[in-house]
Amino acid sequence: MNIPKHVAIIMDGNGRWAKARGLPKVMGHAQGVEAVRRTVKTCLKIGIKYLTLYAFSTENWSRPEHEVKALFQLLENFIDKEFKIFHDNKIRLHIIGERQRIQKDLLAKVESAERDTKDYDSLTLNIALSYGGRQEILNAAKILAEDVRSAKINPSDIDERIFSSKLYTAGQPDPDLLIRTSGEMRVSNFLLWQISYAEFYTTEKFWPDFDEKELNKAIEEYNKRDRRFGGR
Repeated sequence: MNIPKHVAIIMDGNGRWAKARGLPKVMGHAQGVEAVRRTVKTCLKIGIKYLTLYAFSTENWSRPEHEVKALFQLLENFIDKEFKIFHDNKIRLHIIGERQRIQKDLLAKVESAERDTKDYDSLTLNIALSYGGRQEILNAAKILAEDVRSAKINPSDIDERIFSSKLYTAGQPDPDLLIRTSGEMRVSNFLLWQISYAEFYTTEKFWPDFDEKELNKAIEEYNKRDRRFGGR
């Protein structure tokens, strides 16, 4: 079986999972963290090298304050509890998104984890946090504009490779497979540049129910696709 090198996942349905069970939404998010653990272990098991998880979008800041706090607390707990697994399995942690909006104590902890795992190469785990695809593209454009203004590059030098080098995922391959849970059919401002030729797979399962079997189903479907990249 052809294993995709980079899998990106829009983790959708935590709230609906909780609602269906008469539970508070935060319980859905907590079970979503369990699904993250399962997915990371499966990626290690089958040889996926890059996993990008859409954890918190720029639009999610408009959610109720208590829910936002709960989400960030779950992330902090995940880093605290799983840090040994990162080391034992040589997992690199990388946060993509608008870091300036993340509370300082959590950001310090995240960036410390990034430094401690920066040389690991069995799996790169990108967590999209305070992330928006349009904002990422705007940021890259602004960086390139400054480079042009300071005469570091000429406008004619800018190509896809140079533009990609200014994105949060610089140095990484683009996703081969984009998965969205809960049956929704939209990309929700996620990796808009990077998913240009990704294969899209949706499942009706809510994210807390996502497991190794469902990931394998997505990869089986991926293997049925004829990836032409616009060439024919």
